[in-house]
Amino acid sequence: MKRWVIVFALVATVALPFVLRPKQRETERTDDTLVLVTPHNEAIRHEYAQGFKTWYRAKTGRSVKIDWRVLGGTSEIARFMEGEYTAAFQNYWTKKLGQAWSTDVQAGFQNQKLPADASPAARAAREAFMASDVGCGIDLFFGGGTYDFDKQAKAGRIVDSGILKKHPQWFTDDVIPRTYAGEEYWDKEGRWVGCVLSAYGIIFNRDSLRRLGIEHEPAQWSDLQNPALIGEVALCDPTKSGSIAKAFENVIQQQMQRSLAALVRANPAGDPKAREAQAVREGWIEGLRLMQIVGANARYFTDTSQKPPIDVAAGNCAVGMCIDFYGRQQEEAVRRRDASERIGYVSPVGGSVSSVDPIALLRGAKNREPAIAFIEYVLSTEGQELWNLKPGTPGGPERFALRRLPLRKDFYADTSLRPLRSDPDAMPFTQTDQLIYRTEWTGGVFREMAFIIRVMCQDTHEELTRAWRAINAAPVTARAEALAALTDLTAVDYARANGAIKQALGSKNKVDEITMANELGAAFRKNYARAESIARAAR
Repeated sequence: MKRWVIVFALVATVALPFVLRPKQRETERTDDTLVLVTPHNEAIRHEYAQGFKTWYRAKTGRSVKIDWRVLGGTSEIARFMEGEYTAAFQNYWTKKLGQAWSTDVQAGFQNQKLPADASPAARAAREAFMASDVGCGIDLFFGGGTYDFDKQAKAGRIVDSGILKKHPQWFTDDVIPRTYAGEEYWDKEGRWVGCVLSAYGIIFNRDSLRRLGIEHEPAQWSDLQNPALIGEVALCDPTKSGSIAKAFENVIQQQMQRSLAALVRANPAGDPKAREAQAVREGWIEGLRLMQIVGANARYFTDTSQKPPIDVAAGNCAVGMCIDFYGRQQEEAVRRRDASERIGYVSPVGGSVSSVDPIALLRGAKNREPAIAFIEYVLSTEGQELWNLKPGTPGGPERFALRRLPLRKDFYADTSLRPLRSDPDAMPFTQTDQLIYRTEWTGGVFREMAFIIRVMCQDTHEELTRAWRAINAAPVTARAEALAALTDLTAVDYARANGAIKQALGSKNKVDEITMANELGAAFRKNYARAESIARAAR
């Protein structure tokens, strides 16, 4: 009898979930389908799926199904697309064209700048790919950064959607400018177009700041250097998060811009080129030094840019660096959950430039017409309003306040929308002390910058933090000497970043990168040990 009771209990345990599960709706039948890959969160996916379905039916009289492919961040999406296009082109090259596959073909078909000595097979493969309709099973790439989309464009995986010719009235200085504050807002060949703005800033927990005795809320990047924040700053590994690497680049560019302004004031009649070169060199060091002390205050360096806002909201960290909409959405979530104002977000004035998240049509898209319609919707006034209107307002989102800033300038010019906006005071096109992004200053050393900050702050974090604590415990008179030792960045100055470090990171032999990391790590550890020794001796 006991055995049957046990058997019955096991059967009931297995069967009960199936008996009690709610009835499943029949598969929705639609006229069209659209497949998108995106790093965007669930709130954005939900609101744009619902909004597009309504808009599409009104425009075409047809229904559409949205098939989201969520693979992770842009790095994971890029790896997936490269693998899928490689497999698809190999099949096309060998079976349809009847050609032999080789390493030359694989390396050449996605290379926009083939070297002069490239083999005939590599050149033929590139021409064949660019003339083909080879696809990866996805229609649209929605969200990311211009850096990622430029790489996809150069590889040939994204193509002109025709949106520039279809709506030329949108792509003007009064609506969607070609560039703003040094940032590109759409590709002149139409391969990608920006659809929403992204900036960077600081999320902070007011309760935690009070606990630490910090009276003033952070307003500038330099505020994160406060010694009271040791172990309280949430940061990302810049070699794992492209968006946060961009935030770090903004920090350095701000220092370069400030250095240039100071040099102009000091010597207005000086040689402009020489002055700019000096400002770039000096600003590079000052920016890295700022990040070094912020890194010394870090609690951790995570792989994902979504973790710092969550941890700050939970009180695990007092402040964090993040993308603006992650900060605003976390602020919104806390306010909605418990009517609390304990979470705040700020983009430092003059310290962050507004870049764009683009959208692009993928080569070989099977659902080309719905895909182009989606691009049109996202850029339309209806699609743009979803980014920042309050839920439930006319034209606003259904459930979620997305708390993002639309790309179109005419959105901000429409004063009737101001009372309906989640962020009515955010005016990205009328900022004072605007940071002007200059690609020529740091664009060529973007990867090197991320690598340097990782080694300087993350790989040597234990030694860095120990030295920083010792400096702040030392008498004030001894701190300058110890801090000078800590912040000696001779090993990673601008010339070396463009020289030996760039060469090591660009080497085909990965051992060269590891060797450089070890070399720099040893140099930093030596500096940190010396700084700690000076500080402790003074005590």
